[in-house]
Amino acid sequence: MKAWQFTRTHAPLVLRDLPDPVAVPGEVVLDVRAAGLCHSDVGFLEEDDYPLPAPLPVTLGHETAGVVSAVGEGVEGFSIGDRVGIANVGSAVPGIMRDGGFARKVVARADALVHMPASLAFEQAALAADAGASAHHAVMVSGEAGPGVRIGIIGFGGLGQIGARIAVLAGAEVYVAEIKEETWPLAREFGAIKTVRDIAECADDHLDVIVDFAGFGTTTAAAIETVRRGGRVVQAGMAKKEATVNIWLMVMKQISLVATMGGTKEDLESVYGLLASGELDPKITTITFDDIPAGLDQLSRGTADGRLVALMEN
Repeated sequence: MKAWQFTRTHAPLVLRDLPDPVAVPGEVVLDVRAAGLCHSDVGFLEEDDYPLPAPLPVTLGHETAGVVSAVGEGVEGFSIGDRVGIANVGSAVPGIMRDGGFARKVVARADALVHMPASLAFEQAALAADAGASAHHAVMVSGEAGPGVRIGIIGFGGLGQIGARIAVLAGAEVYVAEIKEETWPLAREFGAIKTVRDIAECADDHLDVIVDFAGFGTTTAAAIETVRRGGRVVQAGMAKKEATVNIWLMVMKQISLVATMGGTKEDLESVYGLLASGELDPKITTITFDDIPAGLDQLSRGTADGRLVALMEN
C-alpha cells in the first residue's frame, strides 16, 4: 500500500510502498477513507524540539476515519464494513505512536474506535478525531461551558471555530478574539456575540472562562489580565513554549489556570452527534491523498482555508 512517511525533521514526507497491515488480537485494520492534516504534523516535520514518540520512519496522520476491513482475535463490537473513527486515546495512537492515517490502510486498537453515525461524512469524522474532540474537551470539560457562562475564545482557527460553536450550542455567551478580522463574520454566524482583535478588549464583559486556542504567550497573559475575579483560563494552544504571566494578579484575582490537551472517546462521540445533527458545521477543505505534502506546506505557511482533510480513493 502507499503511505506518506516521516523520516526526519526538516525533510519532506516520503511516499513509500509498504506491506498491508495485519490485524493482531485486540486490533482492527481500517481502509482509510479520510485523514485530517494538523498543525502538530507540521511541528513534527519542522521543529527539532517537537519530538515524535514513534520510532522513525513512521506514517503520520492522527485524524483518521475509515471502514473496518479486518478484525483481530478477541475484538467485540466491531465487524468488517463498520464505519468508524479512531479516538486519540491510549498508548498506541496512530500517527503519533505508530503508523497513522496518511496511508491506504491503518491498524488501530479496537478500544479506541468510535462508530460513526450513518449521516456523518468521512471528512467530518476524521476532523473530529483530534480537532473536534480536543476543542470539545477544552470548552466543555476544562472550560465547563453551559447556559449563562460567559466564555472567551482566543483564536478562531480550526479548533477555535469548533470550540466557539460548541460553546454556543451549550448555551454559553461567546466572545471571540481573533486578529484576522476577515473571520469575524463567520464567528458571528457561529453565534459569537462579540468579536475583537485582543481579548483584553473584553475586560468589561466579566468573562467567566477564557479558552486560549492560540497560545502565543501574550495571549495567555492577556487572558489572565481579562478574566473576571475567580475565573478560569484554559490553555489549549501552544504556539509558543513559554509565557510570562502576572502571578501576583493570578493570586489576587484567584484565577485558575488549567492546561488541556486532546480529548476522550466521550468527547469524540459528542462531537460526532453534533456534526451529524448539522448544528456543528466547521469549514473543511478536502484534498487528495497525493496532495498531503502540499497541504502540510499550506498549514506551515498559514494559507490553508479551513481544516484540511485528505479524502482517499476507494
